[in-house]
Amino acid sequence: MSTTTELQSKASAWLSEDYDEATRAEVERLMKEAPGELEEAFHTTLKFGTGGMRGVMGVGTNRMNRYTVARSTQGFANYLRRAFGEGEHRVAIAYDCRHNSASFAAEAADVLASNGFRVLLSPELRPTPYLSHVVRQKGCKGGIVITASHNPPEYNGYKVYWEDGAQITAPHDAAIIAEVEALSGMKEVQRGLPEDRIEKLGIDDDEAFLQMIEANVIDRDVIHQAANLGIVYTPLHGTGVTLLPKALERIGFTNVYVVEEQAAIDGDFPTVKSPNPEEAEALSMAIEHAKSKGRTLVLGTDPDTDRVGIAVADADGEFQLLNGNDTGVLLTWYQLMQQTRLNVLPQNAFVAKTIVTTPLIARIAEKFQLPCYDTLTGFKHIAALIREKEGQETFVTGGEESYGYMIGDAVRDKDGVAAAAMICEMAAYAELSGMTLPDLLRTVHCEFGLYRESLVSLKKQGINGAKQIKEMMDHLRQYPPREIAGLKVVAQSDFLQRVKVILDTQAVSPIDLPESNVLQFELDGGAVVTARPSGTEPKIKFYFSVNEQVTSEMYRETYRKLEKTLKHLEEHFLSL
Repeated sequence: MSTTTELQSKASAWLSEDYDEATRAEVERLMKEAPGELEEAFHTTLKFGTGGMRGVMGVGTNRMNRYTVARSTQGFANYLRRAFGEGEHRVAIAYDCRHNSASFAAEAADVLASNGFRVLLSPELRPTPYLSHVVRQKGCKGGIVITASHNPPEYNGYKVYWEDGAQITAPHDAAIIAEVEALSGMKEVQRGLPEDRIEKLGIDDDEAFLQMIEANVIDRDVIHQAANLGIVYTPLHGTGVTLLPKALERIGFTNVYVVEEQAAIDGDFPTVKSPNPEEAEALSMAIEHAKSKGRTLVLGTDPDTDRVGIAVADADGEFQLLNGNDTGVLLTWYQLMQQTRLNVLPQNAFVAKTIVTTPLIARIAEKFQLPCYDTLTGFKHIAALIREKEGQETFVTGGEESYGYMIGDAVRDKDGVAAAAMICEMAAYAELSGMTLPDLLRTVHCEFGLYRESLVSLKKQGINGAKQIKEMMDHLRQYPPREIAGLKVVAQSDFLQRVKVILDTQAVSPIDLPESNVLQFELDGGAVVTARPSGTEPKIKFYFSVNEQVTSEMYRETYRKLEKTLKHLEEHFLSL
């Protein structure tokens, strides 16, 4: 934590002529009237987490503003030069619906162009997966997306992509931060040179993205026969409205209703408490429209359209929300089943998921004789795995519990547009089979095992919150539980130390993943509990997974039993 002298020194640097008048005035106000706010704004510098760099908008080194964007971009430019040498390398930039996103994108474009790069700038907001696709299609050396994904309205963020269209991982992330921190001040940031190095992306780039979505279709007959599937879509005031309805129309769905109230671009997200499709409230308006219009499938994407949540009508017409694990399970099963049936499954195919995502995906992959690889949390790690195996194995599908999925590898980040299109194809298949998606999920459970998962997030804001999160992880690491909610802990994995210990025998085995501040406890009976600080929000997260073999006759009873176990596990950690 910075001392008072260090804070004053950091803040005073923002009173120079390198900063605009409004910024200088606000810094002066904080220095005189709000020492607590000053500390929050300057005590550290924003870093790259699992989803890039995110922060509350405002003045200061720990805030998202035009200067943190400019400095980060100069650091990125310096690192690109070191990595790729001189030359007019291409870098693509896109942005979402949030306040200041367009101006932050323009700031980043200015810095890159002033450093001699050829900038491909989205002319208006576009989904994050679109940027990944552009980077790959246009031969860019890197990319930037201005977005804070599903965070509250006061946030914005900055995602950096490498030449393969994936978010940066080690060693690039730390190296870029080192370049940023090496800058002595704004005088070293190059800006304001001619704009002739900035090109606007256009209709052809949208078309290339839509063609990619169309190429993902597995069974065109299924869509043709169920083209009238009743779909309601909400972009939650974000970027999805620009491409997702077109994508569904392109692949053949003719009965798509877009929620008008939530199609309006608005960084305040006025119709929802949170623009996060993981939360039931975010889809409530779309569900009401679906009920009134007799539709059976609801889709909702977050502001940058890398995540998608769904609700589906059951046999009684009541809407059921599927969580991220359930949707990921269905997508995995459907794609592998159909690709196997039609003999289009690639040679040496593999599936990938994160360590906090349901093990059921691995069980399904095993049935189709495919490996399922685990990665650390964050799609950048799945993308890094694809890059590592390129030329030897082919990625087919993968996902994470937090509503992110990837269909094929044309995009190297989670893709709400491609996932939504595949969900609709899957829903069409279920309808033609006389089933709903919950029916289909139940069938999968009866074959592979009933898995239920849940998540508890404890929000800890500000400097004290970060300290509390660290203390909680330190305590769990130093005094690991031997029993959780009455269930014996049989194994413990520490991803920071990269070791797994079987407690009965004290046998130790290495974890073949990069180090990460994650603890995982395996319990008697197959339950798993994972603890990790969020990489994008001021939260500590606890993930729970339980499972049991089940028959159709005992499905409801077993389901209730597992939900009760989950509740006990949640209560244990809520009491911490």
